[in-house]
Amino acid sequence: MTAAPRPTGQEAPTAQKARRGLVRIWHAGRYSLHGLRAGWQQTAFRTEALLAMPMLALAGWLGRGWAEVGLLAGSVVLVLIVELLNSGIESAIDRIGPEWHALSKQAKDLGSAAVLLSLLLCGGLFVAALASSFL
Repeated sequence: MTAAPRPTGQEAPTAQKARRGLVRIWHAGRYSLHGLRAGWQQTAFRTEALLAMPMLALAGWLGRGWAEVGLLAGSVVLVLIVELLNSGIESAIDRIGPEWHALSKQAKDLGSAAVLLSLLLCGGLFVAALASSFL
């Protein structure tokens, strides 16, 4: 079986492995920006990213020191990270094929559970911070 030809101008999948130094960092940064752009196309990530903006401001207002602010803000960013990883899992599963398979369902369900746990962690931390500030 031969590999499908790459579109013109597209580099080999292993090209990054040969790069060193600043060139490697530059390309890795570009790949990361492409990933953020792809994430933005996902409704769940876009919603969470838009909700993250006021939550990050709230973290700065609620936190009593750098550690609390960092913990609150970190929990918000963690939700976004887990959502991106979940989207990556879903994309990889969808690439395999549209037919139903128990392992594909399990992979998607596990990714969804990870997002749920990150949301519960974030929400719990914010509730605790609010309670300690106002009670």
